[in-house]
Amino acid sequence: MADYVAVPKRNAIPLPEGLSPLNAALLGMAWLTAYRALFTKSRLKPGETLLVQGASGGMATALIQMGRAAGFEVWATTRSEEGRKIALRLGADAVFSINEELPRRVDAVVDNVGAVTWAHSLRSLKRGGTIVVNGVTTGGIAETDLLRIFVEQIDIRGTIMGTLEEMKAMLSFIITTGIQPEVGAAIPMEEAREAIGSMIAGHTRGKTVFTR
Repeated sequence: MADYVAVPKRNAIPLPEGLSPLNAALLGMAWLTAYRALFTKSRLKPGETLLVQGASGGMATALIQMGRAAGFEVWATTRSEEGRKIALRLGADAVFSINEELPRRVDAVVDNVGAVTWAHSLRSLKRGGTIVVNGVTTGGIAETDLLRIFVEQIDIRGTIMGTLEEMKAMLSFIITTGIQPEVGAAIPMEEAREAIGSMIAGHTRGKTVFTR
């Protein structure tokens, strides 16, 4: 919450032309983690189907927007009608209720929800599919169907954040494809206490940006 932060020069990336400071503020954590999950870990090819567990949080909105731009068929899950509308607006091809059985199995799942969706993620995958784990918003301990993992030859991959090269590649991808990263709210720093309370309670949509 500081006005100024000192970092090593190598950690500072110039703001590229074509990206606003507001949108750039979103990219250092959730978006970079989402980019690495999609393009380094998931092994998806254009035309294949991605299931995003969640629809309207910061991670989910990044996955939906970049997945759509990359040519994946993007499905998402949500607990609410508002989440469904957000996911569809951002480019999701289909939206389902949390843990709803899907019409067919998918090529990859990105799950940052954790315990509540883990079993659904496993049974939603095609044989040989990949599940990328990059968050545990509902808890990090979940029962696992080991039989399904080895019989279906499911590949489980964990990831968080990304490399400098991936950050630069993501910036280029966002600018080239014309993505406008979803901003849930831009809130003055003076109102940070209330906004952080909303985040903890799970009431926010997209990413929250604090401003001066």
